[in-house]
Amino acid sequence: MKKAIIIIVCIILAIAIILLGYGYARKMTEEVKNPIVTMEIADYGTIKVELYPDVAPNTVANFVKLVQEGYYDGLDFHRTIPGFMIQGGQNIGADALDYCIPGEFMANGFQQNTLKHEKGVISMARADYSSMGLAEEGYNSASDQFFIMDETTASLDGYYAAFGRVIEGMDVVEKIADVEVIYRSDELAEDAEVPTDEEGNQIASDTPVNKPVITSMTVETFGVDYGEPETVEPFDYTSWMMEQYYSGQHTH
Repeated sequence: MKKAIIIIVCIILAIAIILLGYGYARKMTEEVKNPIVTMEIADYGTIKVELYPDVAPNTVANFVKLVQEGYYDGLDFHRTIPGFMIQGGQNIGADALDYCIPGEFMANGFQQNTLKHEKGVISMARADYSSMGLAEEGYNSASDQFFIMDETTASLDGYYAAFGRVIEGMDVVEKIADVEVIYRSDELAEDAEVPTDEEGNQIASDTPVNKPVITSMTVETFGVDYGEPETVEPFDYTSWMMEQYYSGQHTH
């Protein structure tokens, strides 16, 4: 009788161990779902984007944080170029974030990001100071502005932090890319006058007449906490220019 009880107990323990092992193995092998961002664009429709934290973890953490805070609600796509991309976030001259994030792309020494700028890929916009010999200062200048590719553009690969891809609503991206803009050079005759603003500055050829508005942006993280992003101080281009100006004066 005692021997039978011992056998039964051993069988129960063996079954329990098998079940626990199965549950642990299943948990370890279950694929963690990537975050999904849903953009509602007034009068245009819905764009859904899957983010890739394995490709650009800090960029994703920053984007998720801003979306969860409602940062993008009410902002717009202020730059649209058919056959290239649409750009959203705070516009030039608007109140910008007081921080930037490190650029997660190969030119900046980040080898993990191999995502190409193919049609539908979302990437971070940043400043470009390369014409002033300050390429590296622009590498860590992204904050909130993003762009979605309307067509594949290989020249951006390795120089901008791509971090996700459109999974629904590519037709909406294409509609936004093709909105009427204030002025487009290829539609003007050679002798046509380029329009300027009240200060005489040339008007950008990629500014929509009626900017498509992001009414809301939400994110499903499937229970994953992506935490606070690593940040860096923004490069003060104006102060740098002033230093160059005054140092130049002293040498004459």
